Amino acid sequence: MTGKALYQLQDVTKNFYLGSGVIEVLRGLTLDIASGAWVALVGRSGSGKTTLLHLLGGLDKPSAGRILLDGNDITRMSAARLTSLRRKRIGFVFQSYHLFPELSAWENAVLPALHWGSDRDAAYQNARQWLHSFGLGDRLQHRPRELSGGEQQRVAIARALINDPDIILADEPTGNLDAAAAQGIIDILKDVRLKQGKTLIMVTHDQQLAEQADRVIRLAVE
Repeated sequence: MTGKALYQLQDVTKNFYLGSGVIEVLRGLTLDIASGAWVALVGRSGSGKTTLLHLLGGLDKPSAGRILLDGNDITRMSAARLTSLRRKRIGFVFQSYHLFPELSAWENAVLPALHWGSDRDAAYQNARQWLHSFGLGDRLQHRPRELSGGEQQRVAIARALINDPDIILADEPTGNLDAAAAQGIIDILKDVRLKQGKTLIMVTHDQQLAEQADRVIRLAVE
């Protein structure tokens, strides 16, 4: 179930500068994203999908315009406040799993909670529960090289959820997977979103996966 506007984008423009040239990736984007929604961002390469996701996550700032999260303008927040916001409210899932090769699945999943000072025993128990719920109960001590791509992405999702964020930002989370594994990841994200009441915003190039979302936002190359 979706609710009131979580994000409000007001005339958002994003430029990148290359030498003396300017590359305009997003121009005058205005839209709302409802709380609890599953939104798919689609478009050709270079249309600004990943850039928009980074703006929503506070990893970058627009060249012009405002982005409101629950009415608060994140474009005006300090770096420290944005870091706190991401820690408490946003979980990131990427196409490349970004797992530490020397750590086990369990250790990778728990890492953000330990980094931010959570109780160690509670954090490990939470990570175990997520991994078990994703069918990785017998893979807790396996290193990334011992896991399939789909299993590694499930570890990455557990890591993204370890601090109980209410927003999940996923950038091509199925891009490195075959069709069956990709659908498995989508099913996990859908289940988490419905049962936990989270907002899921996902970049994808897969039209069939995008059509499963509540809403599809198509970005055009300027």
